[in-house]
Formats: sequence, structure tokens, C-alpha cells
Amino acid sequence: MDQAAGQDARGALPTGLGQAIRQTAADITAVLDGVSDTSGAVPGSQWTVGEAAAHLALANELMADLAQGRERPYGDGTPQSLAAANTESLAAFGERRAAPLAAMITEQAERCADALAATSDGPAPVTPLGPMDRSVLASYLLTHMLGHGYDLARALRRPHMIDTERVAWCMPFMLSVMPAVADGSATAGLTARYTIRLRGADSAFGVTLTDGAVQVAPEPQDRADCTILIDPVAFLLIALGRRNPWLAMARGQVLAFGRKPWLGPRFPALFVAP
Repeated sequence: MDQAAGQDARGALPTGLGQAIRQTAADITAVLDGVSDTSGAVPGSQWTVGEAAAHLALANELMADLAQGRERPYGDGTPQSLAAANTESLAAFGERRAAPLAAMITEQAERCADALAATSDGPAPVTPLGPMDRSVLASYLLTHMLGHGYDLARALRRPHMIDTERVAWCMPFMLSVMPAVADGSATAGLTARYTIRLRGADSAFGVTLTDGAVQVAPEPQDRADCTILIDPVAFLLIALGRRNPWLAMARGQVLAFGRKPWLGPRFPALFVAP
């Protein structure tokens, strides 16, 4: 889709991005609908369903406050500090029932989208992952909701809401944050040029590593050492630490080729899920 076409009438937020945020909140509400017991475990997580939903509600509130220009310190951007901030916020917030949390998730997502659409002026909000343009913050909100929405759907054995179109709206955040979440121990000494193509999405970007330093560009590399062709949903799930990349390769969702195709399997390990 042409994401440059169609802006919210009140500001600079692309209309499709705002719609994706609202639809994702509605889809998460549908996943939680009728759930009376939220004590079940979320696969691959130490949280219960209630804790995951509470975290999502609190995170949406945090991002809505940031979008409205409020300062909300929340860790220092490292995985350890963010985990500690999550634990602290959950300990201070006792709600674990599905219906109230679903209502809060939707209310705060809409408040954030409305605030981001209202103006493109002012300083860049300072998020837990650093300052971000307002459209990138909206992309961050959507990405975060999709990751935890996927977790809730898996835990409750209901359909998840990640699709190719929504992954496309996640890309501004993903590209902006990749250098910050690079794993220095994995990238040390590596020099390589990657092109990543999302299958069926008409989207590609480039990643250059020069002796471990990471640069990301919103267009493919001219002379990539390795090109990775990947299913968009698999890309997002791998990037968010929700899918094993080897499993995705075994399912034919990932293909690496080029002058140095052996660099392909190494790529996911170069980054830590945000």
C-alpha cells in the first residue's frame, strides 16, 4: 500500500497507521472477550495472561502520555532496565481482569493515536528507547501492541492479528531502533552488507556493518553480500523474539542468497529483541 498517501485530517500521522492502531486494539479486545480466568501462562514468558494484558494497558497509557508531551521516565533503554521498570509498574497496578484491561488498552491506544495525529510540532517525545519522531512513536505503539497481542492470542488459543499490512506500518520503528538494539558481542568485528526484502510487501531495506558498527537504510543495498527474502509476519515475530529463526527457515519463510549466503542465518542473532 502507499503509506505516503492519506494523512489524518488533524495532523501528520498517516491515516492507515492510525487505523492499524485502532484495529489492533479492537482485535486484542476480541482476544480477551469472555475470558474469566487470566491466571494462565503466556507461552515463552514468565507472565500470566492478566499480567501481559496489564502491561499492555500500562504501556499504552505511557505512550499516550508521551504523545501528549508528558515526561515519563521508564528505564534507560537497556533490556535489563526495561524489565525492571515493567516489574515495578505491574507491582503497583493490581488489575488483572480481562474486561477492564481490554477497555484500558483500547482507550489508551486511541488517546495516543489522537494525540499523535493532532500535531506534528514540538520536540520529539522521549520514549523508553530514546527520542522518536511522532510517526515513529505511533509505529512503536503498534509494534508493541502486536507483539503482546500475539502473546495473548497464543495463550488463549485464538487467532492473532499480525498481517502483512500491519507489519509494513511497524517498519519505521523497526528501522529506527535496529542500531540501538544491536548486540555488540555478536556484531564485533563483522563487516557485511545485507539487503532484507519482505516477501509480497514491496518493501526492502539495507543493513551495513562496518567492523561491528551498524547502519540501517530504508532502501536495499546496491552490492549486498547477502539478501534475505522473508515472510513479513515471520520477520516481525523473529525480530520481536517470538519465533525461532531456524524454525522459520525450515518452514520456507526465510531464504538467503547472494555472494555470501551463509551470512543469512547469522543476521537475527545480531540484534536483541526490543
